[in-house]
Amino acid sequence: MIFVMEQLLFAFALLDTGSLLFLLVYFIITLSDLECDSLNARQCCSRLNRWVIPKVIAHTFLLFLLLINGQWMLTLINAPMTMWLIYEVFSTPQGNMGVYDPTEIHNHGQLKRHTRDCMIYLGYYLVLFFIYLYCLIVSLLKGDPINRHEDDMVEF
Repeated sequence: MIFVMEQLLFAFALLDTGSLLFLLVYFIITLSDLECDSLNARQCCSRLNRWVIPKVIAHTFLLFLLLINGQWMLTLINAPMTMWLIYEVFSTPQGNMGVYDPTEIHNHGQLKRHTRDCMIYLGYYLVLFFIYLYCLIVSLLKGDPINRHEDDMVEF
């Protein structure tokens, strides 16, 4: 039972991280559209703020699943990012529209900071994607894959 649960956990982690990667690519494209003046600040920020809370929920839920399944090393790897994402949401000033605010996004290099942060998140999730892929493959190949059915064979 634990064997199957571990496989499902890593498969879900792979899908979750893959969807977060696609979401971060969307963030980077939207921010670059704003930088190129293809999009106004209000549209850009409303599009991005719509996905901030789902991003935090997806990462927090994955951390919770890793924690209850006893994946301590992966939990420790994911915990700082979860705390940072939650901090980012709760440190938003009171009057702002969200993490991305159209009135402040062009001030004090906010656009460059948001783009840099998205690139850092993208690199982080890309590394995690391959870690989860490796963990999934290892969980699928648990035991000796070459001599797996040797016990079932009858010797003459």
